[in-house]
Amino acid sequence: MVTAMDADILPPGTDAAVEDDETARSPLREAFGLLVASGVGRAGLALFTVLIGISVWVLVTYPDDFGTDRWSDPNVWADNPRAAPPVWTTWLGNEALPHQTFSRTEPSTTQAIPAGEVRTYDVPLSLPGDAFPDALSVTVHDLNYASRPPVVTLTLVRPDGASVPLANLVAPGPRPGEAAPYRRFSAPPERLLLTSQPTAAQSIARAYAERYPGVTPPADLGGSLNRALFGVPSPSGDGTVEALPGDYVLRIALVVADPADTLGEVSVVLGGTVYGLMGTDTLGRDLWEGLLYGFPVALLIAALSSVAATVIGASLGILSGYAGGATDAVIQRLSDIVSNVPTLPLLIFLVFVLGANLWLIILVLVAFSWPGLTIVVRSMVLQVRSGQLVESARALGASRRRIMLRHVFPQVAPFIVAQMIFFAPGAILAEASLSFLGLGDTTIPTWGQMLQAGFQTGALYVGYWWWVIPPGVLIIFTALAFMLLALAMEPIVDPRLRDPS
Repeated sequence: MVTAMDADILPPGTDAAVEDDETARSPLREAFGLLVASGVGRAGLALFTVLIGISVWVLVTYPDDFGTDRWSDPNVWADNPRAAPPVWTTWLGNEALPHQTFSRTEPSTTQAIPAGEVRTYDVPLSLPGDAFPDALSVTVHDLNYASRPPVVTLTLVRPDGASVPLANLVAPGPRPGEAAPYRRFSAPPERLLLTSQPTAAQSIARAYAERYPGVTPPADLGGSLNRALFGVPSPSGDGTVEALPGDYVLRIALVVADPADTLGEVSVVLGGTVYGLMGTDTLGRDLWEGLLYGFPVALLIAALSSVAATVIGASLGILSGYAGGATDAVIQRLSDIVSNVPTLPLLIFLVFVLGANLWLIILVLVAFSWPGLTIVVRSMVLQVRSGQLVESARALGASRRRIMLRHVFPQVAPFIVAQMIFFAPGAILAEASLSFLGLGDTTIPTWGQMLQAGFQTGALYVGYWWWVIPPGVLIIFTALAFMLLALAMEPIVDPRLRDPS
């Protein structure tokens, strides 16, 4: 039988070369077997599988420009409630109103008038309990007309019989040089926040005076219009508003001069007090979307930083330990210099000077994370270099490169892999620290940036716990996955820690 040492002088493709390949890979195979044999290793692999699965799903389903064109665009979240807790908080007894969204493309009724035509779009709204809505908005899409600009009137019909005019919207007239038909509210559509319209405040004040005479209404109806439109003045006369549960109708009337005029769609949003699985922030952004997007970003930071730093550190460590002499001295002095540079202050300085960029953060983390691994690997290679396997390969005429790749590297590979896993959570925490300090890349949403935005707006002080706790938990969850894998690698690196049974 041909030994592994003999295989170094045989041509590639022979059985001996294949057997040598299998012998060289056996430490990695043994390491993986020990990893899955321990409970800690299986737990780490399970958590890591979850991280990868979610990240792949996000990469497949999310747009490439999610950070710039969606997460950072206030218009995308304009219809969402602000600082709304998650829907599942209602299970804890929280009185809440569900978020309601409606759209209409066809009118409920159409009536001919001497001046043209009136098309009515009735949208039923429901207020089941004592919770007031966060807002009421209407968005008009694709209005086309041939001659006179159409008019849109909006009226709220309440359960107490009052009809409250909310707003009037007149389409812009023809522009100089523009030919019919005239297209309006297409890009972007026209959005009206009805709970901030002066007409609505005046109308609800008149409705209160007519239907509840002698009852003192709030002094400033316009300041809490979302409550006034869906409530009644308190009979106690203290100037407060009580909720008016029941069925409402938002009546949208489109008055056109030409029956050929068209309206593409009208959408209505009754802003609820709870929203989604993880709630919203003060801009109305769906935190669940941001949290999911943070998974591939965290893995990207961890993978690139740890793999690049490990490759550089391990390569220099093996070269330094095996080559010796001047090469060893230069690499070790460089390692000593780089290892004494404080990484976090340097990151803060570079980000402040060059601007927040995720790739810059990763580059700095890689550039200053390899020296520790280089120093430790060198000490291990010094022991391996004097072993019989390396001496025999050298005597048979094997090249220096072949000895380092085929006989030195496999013996230190388990330790290198363990260190690569150990580097990953440090990179994630470094990026989160920079983002928390306001120096993260704002074009790419990360968990650290969500924490920073929450603390900057005082989310915990006002009770917005759903804004800061989930991203913090996910950072810990991700770091725990890597730490469990690193912990499971300890018996592989040090055989004395293995279970004798």
